[in-house]
This record gives sequence, C-alpha cells and structure tokens, in this order.
Amino acid sequence: MPDSYTNLLYHVVFSTKDRRPLITPEYEPRLYNYIGGIVRSAGGISLALNGAEDHIHLLTKLRPDRALSDVLRDLKANATGWMHDVFPSLKNFSWQRGYGAFTVSESNVDEVRNYIARQKQHHRKTSFREEFIQFLQVNGIEYNDRFI
Repeated sequence: MPDSYTNLLYHVVFSTKDRRPLITPEYEPRLYNYIGGIVRSAGGISLALNGAEDHIHLLTKLRPDRALSDVLRDLKANATGWMHDVFPSLKNFSWQRGYGAFTVSESNVDEVRNYIARQKQHHRKTSFREEFIQFLQVNGIEYNDRFI
C-alpha cells in the first residue's frame, strides 16, 4: 500500500498558568482565531474550540507526521507571544506547562463538538479541576492529585 491513511483526532485541554481567568470575552474570539491558525499552519484542522476564562478545549485533527506534543508546544509558545503583542495589558499571560489529550473516534466527533460548544454552561456547575479529573479517570490515566 503506497499511501498512509489516518484520522488522528484529539480532544486537548489546557489551562492558563495558575488557572488565572484571563481569557475574557474581550480576548477570546481573537485568541481562538489565532489558535485555529496555528493548528492550520501545522497542517491540522481545528474541528471545535471553546473554553472558559481559565482553560481551552480543542478538538483537532492532526497529520501523522506531526507529534501532538510538538504542535501544542508551538501553539502555546506562539499564542503567548501573540497575546503579549496584541494585548499589552496581558504581559503576564502564559499557559500552564502540561495538558490533557484524549483520542476521539470518528463516531464520537459530534458528541465532543457539542461538549466543547457548551463549555461556559458546563462550568457554571463543574470546576475545571473536577472536569479534568473526570477525563483522566474515564480514560484510565493515572495522576498525582498534587499536579492537577
């Protein structure tokens, strides 16, 4: 078989440093557009992007020749620099070092898209910490409570 066929779908969750509530309605649309552009420049597709003031959920499709960790490293570094340049009042903006990434099957894409679309309503009842721990548990990922 001369070609490779992949459908690498990820639900990625990452937060602002110290979960500071810096992604306000004023900054959110432009930041999300910029992040979508970074994903495209990596050869990926942003299928859904939303979050709350302290974190982002991204459903993305990536190329097989790009490691998720490399894409996220570049995404966070570029988005941080962009935020500093475009919004000088956010000179202390940065992302938390880690992230959560969970594979998604094609049959669950619509469900994940809907979940991401409802983030603001969801976080009226559930904290980021509670949500993230639930993702880790459902996906069978061991974690140290100290680092959540």
